[in-house]
Amino acid sequence: MLSTLSTFFIAPFHYGFMQHGLLSALLLSLSGGLLGCVLVLRRLALMGDALSHSLLPGIGIAWLLFGLSTTALFAGALVAGLLTALGSALLSRLTRVKEDSAFGSLFLIFFGAGVALLSRLPTRLNLAHFLFGSILGVSNADLRLAAASSALTLLVFLGFYRSILLETFDPVFHRAIGGHGGIVHLGILALTVLNLVAALQTMGIVLGLGLFLLPAVTAYLWCDRFERMLSLSVALAMAGSVAGILLSYHAGVASGASIVLCLGAFFLLSAIFSPNHGAAGKVAAWIRDHRHAADTR
Repeated sequence: MLSTLSTFFIAPFHYGFMQHGLLSALLLSLSGGLLGCVLVLRRLALMGDALSHSLLPGIGIAWLLFGLSTTALFAGALVAGLLTALGSALLSRLTRVKEDSAFGSLFLIFFGAGVALLSRLPTRLNLAHFLFGSILGVSNADLRLAAASSALTLLVFLGFYRSILLETFDPVFHRAIGGHGGIVHLGILALTVLNLVAALQTMGIVLGLGLFLLPAVTAYLWCDRFERMLSLSVALAMAGSVAGILLSYHAGVASGASIVLCLGAFFLLSAIFSPNHGAAGKVAAWIRDHRHAADTR
């Protein structure tokens, strides 16, 4: 029994690529769990999805200019994501277009441009790794990027926690007392872009946001205080990353997909069984109220 458990849980991490993949996922779980809470509470989840898809043209342009250079590809993705975030903010402030509509419009333009660029490449770029992630390709440079983005995110949350808290729950009051709400908002979006780029190799463009949103929305079902939500979100992201990478190894599926599936299972179970905010509790309370009303007639 013990040997079977050891084979399942420990043996996969004797390989260097599994260790790299796990470490990358755990680092991104820290930053993703924190940022995801802000995105969920500020109802920016779909904007985050737009940011992740807007990375594609940056990859295409970097390939055309610099070839198959991992640093150039990641830098191109970062620039494309930051341009989307900055462009949507400017559009929403200089025109009558709302920020969510600006994000959606720029996402479609950037994603279409990315597909067009990649379709014209002289050599076909294998997009599977960028779209869905592959722990086989996590290098030391990827680990350094994940560590830097996670460390920067953690430092920002520790140093500007009060501003983030106020901007998340009451941005009007935050601005009324002299807070720089616009800077905080753009800072959160910039950190989201940076961490999405860092997650390209492990999670991929399509599924990278799952490491941000699914732990956060699951924690939201269990917590009523912001600091507890942050802690639980990070813990869930790490647990889902470990389970997902084990699933990826044993089932032979893409690492991004397996991590998202594990996090999705946490979310669905919480959505049903969370005692205060789950569907089962709501249905049980409705049945009790219905029976009580029938008994008092």
